[in-house]
Amino acid sequence: MNTLALGPSWLDPDYLLNTFGLPGLLLIVFAESGLLIGFFLPGDSLLFTTGLLVTTGQLKYPLWLVCTLIAVAAIVGDQVGYLFGRKVGPALFKRPDSRLFKQENVEKAHEFFEKHGPKSLVLARFVPIVRTFTPIIAGVSRMNYRSFITYNVVGAILWGVGVTVLGALLGKIDFVHEHIEMILILIVLISVVPIVIEVLRARSQGRKAAALEDDGAGRPATGGNGPSSGQRGRHAKR
Repeated sequence: MNTLALGPSWLDPDYLLNTFGLPGLLLIVFAESGLLIGFFLPGDSLLFTTGLLVTTGQLKYPLWLVCTLIAVAAIVGDQVGYLFGRKVGPALFKRPDSRLFKQENVEKAHEFFEKHGPKSLVLARFVPIVRTFTPIIAGVSRMNYRSFITYNVVGAILWGVGVTVLGALLGKIDFVHEHIEMILILIVLISVVPIVIEVLRARSQGRKAAALEDDGAGRPATGGNGPSSGQRGRHAKR
């Protein structure tokens, strides 16, 4: 099966699976689930393609085994991210930018975590970039460990197993085989939608905040001395 590379050829799901097989898949799921360097990896399209290849027999492993290993890799990845966040703590927010680390990614994940609370560990699984940094932010925030484990397991199963099984089910449909490039592009676009919404929302809030600041700066100060002075002036005239 040939798929359209959505970026560099070495990030193409078909290339990754044909080159590195199941071990490479598990390593990528692990890295994208909690390592700082894993945010750019193609998790969603890779899981979908994995399910499709299992169905067609090109990946010669039983689906239940693949799904179990993916879930374990995702859980362990989040666990490592959480422990890293607990150890690094607030220092993470002071770390300078580099080619593989952007402070804005940490800030987005922090905002996401603050907005959605513990359930962000489940929701973030379906949001590229954010899913990598959210368990780290949970560790920085010292989220209750028992709650973290619960949401971590639920998120790993819903995302890792869910997307893989979806690929396996749709892989039985001829239309999917004939339009696999379009399907993968659609998956990527859908996964990027939450990021686009958050960016637009942040820009809108930024413009509103700037407008309020400008409005406040241009409006003359009306302290308590103004009316009192005027009243004293009228009394003086009398």
